[in-house]
Amino acid sequence: QVRLVESGGGLVQAGDSLRLSCAASGLFFSSNGVGWFRQAPGKEREFVAAISRSATYYADSVEGRFTVSRDYVKNTVFLQMNSLKPEDTAVYYCAASPSFVRLQESSWYDYWGQGTQVTVSS
Repeated sequence: QVRLVESGGGLVQAGDSLRLSCAASGLFFSSNGVGWFRQAPGKEREFVAAISRSATYYADSVEGRFTVSRDYVKNTVFLQMNSLKPEDTAVYYCAASPSFVRLQESSWYDYWGQGTQVTVSS
């Protein structure tokens, strides 16, 4: 059974940093594309960042502030979020895809975590 578990969310002030973690069981991130998405209240889920075998992808809104990385030994993917803004407030989800392409599209992901809340105060 595949399970993705996010952690690391919390309440921070604008300009602060957070690091989200996504730990997997039942699959190996080395064989999957992994993405981060977020959903703010009243808004649709949106792409944040993704990592394939050899590349990373970012939404324009987080480019230069967020960094996605992977630890093969721990089978964990991280999302380092710096210079947080109030508009980054959302529930953040990690997801795993059997593909390494089109990782910006949520429909290509088979497995999703339960989400972790990130709240950035001004």
